[in-house]
Amino acid sequence: MAKTILKVQDLFARYGPVRVLHGINLRVSEGEIVCLLGANGAGKTTLLNCICGLHPAKEGHVEFCEEDITLVPAETVVRKGMAHVPERRQIFSTLSVEDNLWLGASHRLREAGKPAILKEIDQIYERFPILRDRKRQMGGTLSGGQQQMLAIGRALLSRPKLLLLDEPSLGLAPLIAKEILQIVREIRDKWGTTVLLVEQNAIAALAVSDRAYVLHTGAMMLEGTAREIANDPRVQSAYLGKAHA
Repeated sequence: MAKTILKVQDLFARYGPVRVLHGINLRVSEGEIVCLLGANGAGKTTLLNCICGLHPAKEGHVEFCEEDITLVPAETVVRKGMAHVPERRQIFSTLSVEDNLWLGASHRLREAGKPAILKEIDQIYERFPILRDRKRQMGGTLSGGQQQMLAIGRALLSRPKLLLLDEPSLGLAPLIAKEILQIVREIRDKWGTTVLLVEQNAIAALAVSDRAYVLHTGAMMLEGTAREIANDPRVQSAYLGKAHA
């Protein structure tokens, strides 16, 4: 049985007086792609932010690689092997593509050395040739799809054990969105990185995932294999556009 890399137990979170997560339990095993589905406002982004240390949990625990990281700040979580690609990318728009990539590996530079990082950046360019073509261009001048590739490449350069992806296809043209989700599968298959994915396109997300969870108004409604979730009548009606009797 694969080792559990992430475990969330009885997690509660608030924004001021408003409770937005209600006793969340979730696990991700090493080598999995797990997707998190739910309507807008269900608490998906808040859950990712709690996991990576960007938003404080009110109650409960987050364990990463068998270590309690519930109160660990985000910058330390990155050093422990977790990377987060937030909703709408949030690249450094006034820095070049290559400088954005260097920032992804900045905490590893002393240990790995510049030649090793340069080789890894070249690997990112091999997977995303458009980034090589535009490596001197400011990040903010890239298209939405190119910015998403840059954000993913930057995250991979931190050499994460676990990658959190928040709505990677949001706002992208259908063909580009399809390519981005194919890249999610490659990240696991070729880079060996475990992925926790939040994605608005439920059909596409389930197609690339091993297991799935469904959040509803801050509580966990369903969990199971991707096939089980895709075949659940409630999910088909609410998220897959299929009517049921």
